[in-house]
Amino acid sequence: MQLARPAALLALVAGMLVLGLNMGLRQSFGLFLEPMTSAYGLSHAAFSLAIAGQNLLWGALQPLCGALADRFGTARMLAVGGATYTAGLVVMALVPGLTGLHLGAGLLVGIAVAATGIPLVLSAVARVAPADKRSLWLGFAATGGSIGQFVLLPGAQALIDGLGWQHALLALAALSVLGVLVAPALRGRADTGFDGEDAGTLASACSLAARHRGYLLLTAGFFVCGFHVAFVATHLPASVSAAGMPAAVGATAMSLIGLFNIGGSFAAGWAGQRWRKTNVLTGIYLGRAAAIAAFMAAPAEPWAVYAFASVFGVLWLGTVPLTGGVVGQIVGARYMATLFGVVMFSHQIGAFCGAWLGGLSFDLTGSYTAVWAVAAGLGVLAAALHWPITDTPARETARTA
Repeated sequence: MQLARPAALLALVAGMLVLGLNMGLRQSFGLFLEPMTSAYGLSHAAFSLAIAGQNLLWGALQPLCGALADRFGTARMLAVGGATYTAGLVVMALVPGLTGLHLGAGLLVGIAVAATGIPLVLSAVARVAPADKRSLWLGFAATGGSIGQFVLLPGAQALIDGLGWQHALLALAALSVLGVLVAPALRGRADTGFDGEDAGTLASACSLAARHRGYLLLTAGFFVCGFHVAFVATHLPASVSAAGMPAAVGATAMSLIGLFNIGGSFAAGWAGQRWRKTNVLTGIYLGRAAAIAAFMAAPAEPWAVYAFASVFGVLWLGTVPLTGGVVGQIVGARYMATLFGVVMFSHQIGAFCGAWLGGLSFDLTGSYTAVWAVAAGLGVLAAALHWPITDTPARETARTA
């Protein structure tokens, strides 16, 4: 049963705030790479491995968190995730060395991001959105992550500069409590909000998805999105510093990515209403590959960093509402949290590779050039994977077979 419009709009705003905290807080970790490795005498690869582990754990737990949210309610999972996020940031700030990094940034934040993640929030928004406008509402919800990144990245850098990195992490921990407070607005389970649509069990939905070629291609292609996002978020600030530019340039660049993705996510949701979502996804991945190639060829100047960040920002999270929309078309919206969670696992395997390989490459070669080149090539590969995807519902495909 659909919620009354004010309650539905409140759920949308709450979803945007949760995603803003989820995205903005974890994307700020790249700003802590230089001060934390300097304070503890760690290598870039050691720091990157903790962030890579966070991404892999997030992906591994995402289907489980989605299933628990479908079974017991989204609000409960989001509240648990928000509290765990707070604990992870506190541990990261107060427990020294690799122990604090792996326990705080790796384990606890990895669990928290899965429990407050995109599939859970978008599935909750899908339940309350008008059926004919779901893609647009998902686009609105996804902009919350971009707004959080735009606001929190320069804020985190200012906190680091003014208070030091440890107190900056404690301040961010206090902010993360907001996620717990707004969680009740996103109540609901997989058996509420659909007025009889998407009938069937979770087991049957998973079985149909596993036999759907489009779902499998979508899952494979989302690996590339994870690689891109984790590599850029973790290593763009350090890449800028390695080129001799001030740390503020990297923070500003990450903030610009968030700013321009506000429009990019909305535009992606709007485009998904007008054209085939898989075609729009193909264009986004080709655009990413072109932007990375142009950035590699540009001089190491702040204007080039800002130009890249602006273009890449438009393409940053536009994949999320589109990919979620395709998952909903293929398997239905009822079990979207679980089945989108499976797709997210592929995304996070890519994120593990992007975060860790970036640090490893820098330690071995003193440069990020090789991984930038790999990222450009993967963009072309993702476009090739998405172009042939059919979004015919899995039940229709099974009946035809």
